[in-house]
Amino acid sequence: MKILVALSGGIDSTAVAYMLKEKGHECEAVYMKLHDSPSYHEANIKRVKEICKLLDINYRILDLTKDFKKAVYEPFIQSYRNGETPNPCVLCNRYIKFGVLAEYAKENGFDKLATGHYASICGDFICEAKDKSKDQSYFLADIKKEFIPLLLFPLSDTTKEQIKEYISNIPQIKSYKKQKESQEICFVDSTYIETLNEHISTDKKGNVLDKDGNIIGEHRGYMHYTIGQRKGFNVFVAHEPHYVISTNPQKNEITVGKKEELYEKDFLVKDINMFIDDKTFECSVKIRYRSPKMPCSVRILKDKRTQVILKEPLLSIAKGQLAAFYDGEKLIGGGWITNR
Repeated sequence: MKILVALSGGIDSTAVAYMLKEKGHECEAVYMKLHDSPSYHEANIKRVKEICKLLDINYRILDLTKDFKKAVYEPFIQSYRNGETPNPCVLCNRYIKFGVLAEYAKENGFDKLATGHYASICGDFICEAKDKSKDQSYFLADIKKEFIPLLLFPLSDTTKEQIKEYISNIPQIKSYKKQKESQEICFVDSTYIETLNEHISTDKKGNVLDKDGNIIGEHRGYMHYTIGQRKGFNVFVAHEPHYVISTNPQKNEITVGKKEELYEKDFLVKDINMFIDDKTFECSVKIRYRSPKMPCSVRILKDKRTQVILKEPLLSIAKGQLAAFYDGEKLIGGGWITNR
């Protein structure tokens, strides 16, 4: 097969390129420039060139900074303005890696687009990877169904430790296994607050309220807080821990309460993206990447919103995060949490 390999220069995508080349596939690599960070790209491209020279394959460099800014970076900033907790990696997968890049692969005659994601393809669906500690299927719940047949995830049946061992047996690049894990958000150099401060003043003191609307403390600015957060704000008289229950960006207020007040049994989802046609179904849902899957009932409503009713109450359901739906290990869709 003719395969386009998304090669970042990291250990996982490097292992993918080697695996596919060893199997005799016709491979080409592509490096995506997604944001303006010359030193970041310089180091990565250097590794990409070394890998491609060793494998005797061609590489391409795609400048997708404008696409990334519009589809990922600007919505990331706006989400915090709106008092939400965003998930830029999900947007990047939908619009960039398995959007613009997938279209590029199709238009240039490639049979498959391979990446270093820990996930698997099971028939017409995406499924969880063997290594559950690294499984990234959650981040793929918003990609377009039409691109699934194009995708190839060679790491689906391997663990991270096996990949490190595999790389260590390639003398020319065995030092790659010592690389640090990729940072969670590629365009955030230090903290998300520092990134936001390039566009917005996040430090604006406001009131902390209880659930009855009484002022009981002070905070640094609503963008510093997400649902379930326990620290970083001041409660005048507190005899037990308080947690953020909600934020009000219009008034620069946060509401806090006891931990038990964070539990919810239902929530709404917008902009749903499904890989099945059912309008009502039973499944499991993940509300964050590292959260467990929880049994639920899902009903797609006429106003394009979706109601999720949990079998057991769930803690810290944050507006702006992705809800991913599973049937066993099979990913069947997802959407964006819009209320608690």
